[in-house]
Amino acid sequence: MPTSVGLYTSPHLRFVRERIQTNNRPISEELFAKTFWELWDRLESTAPAATPDEPEARNIGGKPVYFHYLTLMALHCYMQEKVGTAVIECGIGGEYDTTNILSKPSVTGITSLGIDHEALLGDTIESIAWHKSGIFKEGVPAFTVPQPEKALEVLRQRAEEKGTGLNVVPVQEGLDVNLGIQGDVQWTNASLAIAVCSSHLSRLGFTGIPQPSDGAAKLPDEFVRGLEQATLAGRCDMRQDSKLNNLTWYVDGGHTLESIDMAGRWFASASAKQNDQGDAVRILIFNQQTRDASSLARRLHTTLATALKDDRPFSHAIFCTNTTYASSGYKADLVSINTNKDDIGSLRVQRELANTYDEIDPGARVHVLGTIEEAVARAREIAGESGKKVEVMATGSLHLVGGVIEVLESEQERARL
Repeated sequence: MPTSVGLYTSPHLRFVRERIQTNNRPISEELFAKTFWELWDRLESTAPAATPDEPEARNIGGKPVYFHYLTLMALHCYMQEKVGTAVIECGIGGEYDTTNILSKPSVTGITSLGIDHEALLGDTIESIAWHKSGIFKEGVPAFTVPQPEKALEVLRQRAEEKGTGLNVVPVQEGLDVNLGIQGDVQWTNASLAIAVCSSHLSRLGFTGIPQPSDGAAKLPDEFVRGLEQATLAGRCDMRQDSKLNNLTWYVDGGHTLESIDMAGRWFASASAKQNDQGDAVRILIFNQQTRDASSLARRLHTTLATALKDDRPFSHAIFCTNTTYASSGYKADLVSINTNKDDIGSLRVQRELANTYDEIDPGARVHVLGTIEEAVARAREIAGESGKKVEVMATGSLHLVGGVIEVLESEQERARL
């Protein structure tokens, strides 16, 4: 039987079990519950007393906070299930991230850096690079992709301090592969994945593996198949609507200036391939509850206006909260506590976004709605009335993206029952 592979990522989109996967599938509800209670019981048996420095509110009865608990659950699950290899994604940063309890991984990798989580990581690319490079370990191969020079300088210094060398991976030459995950940035990500996997498999003793530093090496069939079959919901994710033949969804959680720029360029490219006549009605569904929403919306408009050669990239702009359903509110797995309830109730952010978009494009029709379910319904109303191809781009927040996917996929699941 092939060795199993674990994958730990965050955040989840529809349900929390997505974070802990084996062989490309979320673990079962039964295994999730079993792992949860095994860890809970072990922590219960060793719970420390609350102190002034660590009050009980900070660690409930000695239990770690949410992300920390899930990280321990993932590692416990992989050990109990005897997973052969585990791919572990950091949560925020690296130096102080919970995943850094892994003291001797086989290889480490850092993707393209951008400014994000400024309250924790700082507001300069050098500070971000310092935190991210906290995953480097003595004697453990470290890889990254081309970065801004200031960031690379920090990464190299940190690699030297930690007793390893930094390998900067160029984009693979002549990569004749139909990548399963779309978007120009994925060629960079694929090249890093090839190098990291090559290093890991070589350290495990496999032969016939390309050298990690050889950007022109011929890839084994297994590598090609993996790149072509890779999927990641909510990232450069295009899907046909289940109810309307003329409606296509483009879903990507661009939540930083860099990532929303990438998302916009992907949408423009994918739209051009799908819409030869160039006369599709384009709709934006957008939210960003905790970052600078207006700056993100402006960047997206600028990117698309340039890429599409159209000063009015969207005829409709829908701004909604991350609340999933009109009648029942959030699906339990989709609750984000990093929000202000008063802001959500008053639609403050959404109304500000509407005003911003009126300034950006006075010709677009702007809609402010309370839930994702209503936003999906409004997009379908517009599509049903248009008589043309309709393309909806949902972006700005992974919580929004998760809610959109929840609404679309839960409809399909109910239809199959």
